[in-house]
Amino acid sequence: MHFVDAKGILNGNNGMRGINVYRRCSHGCIYCGSRSACYQFTHDFEDIEVKRNAPELLEKALKSKRKKCMIGTGAMSDPYMHCEEELGITRKCLEIILKYGFGAAVQTKSDRILRDIDLLDEINRNTKAVVQMTLTTYDDELCSIIEPNVCTTGRRIEVLSEMQKRGIPTVVWLTPVLPFVNDTKENISSILDECIRVGVKGIICFDMGLTLREGDREYYYAALDRYFPGLKEKYIKTYGFSYSLPSPDSKELMDLFRNTCREAGIMYRPEDCFSYLNDLPEKYEQLNLFDQL
Repeated sequence: MHFVDAKGILNGNNGMRGINVYRRCSHGCIYCGSRSACYQFTHDFEDIEVKRNAPELLEKALKSKRKKCMIGTGAMSDPYMHCEEELGITRKCLEIILKYGFGAAVQTKSDRILRDIDLLDEINRNTKAVVQMTLTTYDDELCSIIEPNVCTTGRRIEVLSEMQKRGIPTVVWLTPVLPFVNDTKENISSILDECIRVGVKGIICFDMGLTLREGDREYYYAALDRYFPGLKEKYIKTYGFSYSLPSPDSKELMDLFRNTCREAGIMYRPEDCFSYLNDLPEKYEQLNLFDQL
């Protein structure tokens, strides 16, 4: 990893504001879209860029921001990679979010988030905290192949359960679903059953498939050659060099997804999930108004 001094930390103008304290990733997911050449990285993807001044920048920004909002992290780079154990920058940022009365929406694949469950619990009791967890593959053996350097799906489900015990709401990202790899009714049903069991608030799934750009396509195809011999050729024959690669069973799987969520009372429309993630709870607005009287 290498360290930089960032010029700014808050992204976005409306609704939720976002922060990324790291760039690139060490999880090694074979499908990772952040490897794309369009991001013009000047270091190897596994050479994590650490914004060492992120907590100072965040405190300065939140201290001067009058209107409270949700602060999201994890959209581009997982805030709980291996280096977070040593550096603790994500935890420092959560402490600042708590200090200034903002909400937090954290997206991760890592059980390291349990280290900060005390902070997330306190934020959620004061304003609002939402933990977002990516689940792609119910089979832990397959998970260890396509997402090799991060905890298994089984462990992530345990994390969701622990959040539920604290009353911290959770949202699952059911994406990507890899054609001819994990795009089966059995896989999707098993993940959905676990989401129902642990009481997730919402599940985000745009489609059953994945997208590939220059940079991540080459990495993904090399992984297919290594772990699934012959599958790369099937991809090329089926999709050519398309950006969007929907599963051949996408319609059936999406129907299964939507129907299961409706029956279980789980949010599943992306616009509803994002509205929930962006929403600042009324209780905070009321307290804020009362303080001004």
